[in-house]
Amino acid sequence: MKNNGLSDYSIKFVDKALAHLNKHTDLNNPEQVKQFIANKQNSTSYKKSLCWTSNKYCKYNKIKWQIPQYKQQLKARRIPTTQQIETLCVSAGRVNSIKLTLSKETGLRPIELCNLKVKDIDLEQKTVYPTTAKHGNPRKLKISNNLNQSIKNHIHTHELKPDDKLFKGDATNYGKHYRKHRNRLAKKLNKPELKSIKLYDFRHYFTTMLYSKTRDILYVKQQLGHKKIETTLIYTQLLNLNDDEWTCKATTNTNEATELIENGFEYVTTTPDALMLFRKRK
Repeated sequence: MKNNGLSDYSIKFVDKALAHLNKHTDLNNPEQVKQFIANKQNSTSYKKSLCWTSNKYCKYNKIKWQIPQYKQQLKARRIPTTQQIETLCVSAGRVNSIKLTLSKETGLRPIELCNLKVKDIDLEQKTVYPTTAKHGNPRKLKISNNLNQSIKNHIHTHELKPDDKLFKGDATNYGKHYRKHRNRLAKKLNKPELKSIKLYDFRHYFTTMLYSKTRDILYVKQQLGHKKIETTLIYTQLLNLNDDEWTCKATTNTNEATELIENGFEYVTTTPDALMLFRKRK
């Protein structure tokens, strides 16, 4: 797999999946493996992944078998609110807070975020140039002034060089630390609903916000790094978009209007009496 250019993430998954299958079945007995997978009380997407793993084992060891055809069941996800996302961001430790805010503002996959190097951040233009995973299209992503300053301080504090990784650890560690933080916070605030928010939901949140704001599927595709528009269409269709969940603000002051925009509000219109209206998804 390594020689064929597959990612370390894929290799780790196969290693773990094969260990699981080997513990409960005879890997050299395809029918036994198929029966074990069929009887598992898991999602069809996970069963499909186990079959993909077993298929690699059989192909390598020249074992004949017919791979089962599991079709992934699509299900809409409930997107976290802005308040929930921000609560998770600000209550994390300093470095993890930067990571989560970066996930929120850019929609980077965890593996993309953890592979960022210092030279991938343009602090002058407040722009991130990630290496897109899954052989996706390249993209540049804007970040807020506050996040840009936090990253700048992080680089200075740790005396990072241009070719250094921006953060230590990999996507697996990022996910582990996030779940630990999330569960601890849910208990502390007595908000068990926080436990249902996965790290990948930060990417879903980014997609929801971007699509709600632009209604431009091609732009969303580019910002997510997708190669195929079909992937983006599935992605947006799975999101629970509710246009009624808005926080609205009004002002006649230019400085206040500027501050609203910097805090994520979008301009809607100006009334005849010069009142500027703004809105932001909850």
